[in-house]
Amino acid sequence: MTTETAPTEGVQKTTSARSLARARKRRSLARFWRSYRAHRSGLWGLGLLILIALIAVCAPLLVGSDAQSVTNAPGGPLEGPSGEFPLGTDQFGRSVLALLVYGARISLTVGLLAAFLCVAIGTVIGIVAGHFRGWYSTVLMRITDWFLVMPTLVLAIALATVMDRSMWTVIIAIGVTTWPTTARLVRAQTLAVESRPYIERARALGGGHGHVMTRHVLPNVMPLVLAQTTMIISSAILTEATLAFLGLSDPTVTSWGGMLQDAREAGAVSAGDWWYLAPPGIAIAVVALSFTLCGRAVESVLNPKLGVRS
Repeated sequence: MTTETAPTEGVQKTTSARSLARARKRRSLARFWRSYRAHRSGLWGLGLLILIALIAVCAPLLVGSDAQSVTNAPGGPLEGPSGEFPLGTDQFGRSVLALLVYGARISLTVGLLAAFLCVAIGTVIGIVAGHFRGWYSTVLMRITDWFLVMPTLVLAIALATVMDRSMWTVIIAIGVTTWPTTARLVRAQTLAVESRPYIERARALGGGHGHVMTRHVLPNVMPLVLAQTTMIISSAILTEATLAFLGLSDPTVTSWGGMLQDAREAGAVSAGDWWYLAPPGIAIAVVALSFTLCGRAVESVLNPKLGVRS
């Protein structure tokens, strides 16, 4: 009886602990959402992002699967806005509205993946530099300082120039040049976390470097990383648009920056074809503003001392 009861009690305790952990996470998410809803600007930004993401996902259903084809263009070159083409056509006769919808896919994908790469690099370097003292931290911080003082756009252009022209090249170029700010912030937060008493208790109980960094430091810096990510995405989208406008992105895909580059090459600036220039520029500004509003709201929720309510 005793032998059979012991494993059963152990399983029940494990299940109970997991249930309590899931319940705490649900309560934390509920508190976060209640606080986030108090920020009207953050809700507007989140609503716009959800709408744009849905449009990008449903692009083939909304504008057709062959909207980017040059050979099957439905209109004439550089036609003005009309009932058939609400935003006019490009130099090949393709609908600018359809290109704008498809461009959201590439711009959002590049922005999200580049921001993820940037935050991943910055978080790892920041935690390692904050946890390990001595020459480890010195070397990592000097490398970080070198990247920090170098112009980010110049480094991204240099990387995009020497690598193949593709979407992944732009993602890597943005990710590996924009991580220093995140690394600095995470290192400062790591130093603050590791000065707390429970870190000393974890070490006294035999917790190694990996245990302390992954089980104690990382969960405490994640709120800062989350807020930083939302702010970086808007910067990554702007950088992608700049690289595409300079002709350093994949010419076979449609992005908002690439549309601006095509409009410039087609002479839309001198001809005054505003319907070709304005929509991608406005789309870039709206998405960047939306991510910025979400980032400010998240930062205010995670750091109530800011006291931002807008």
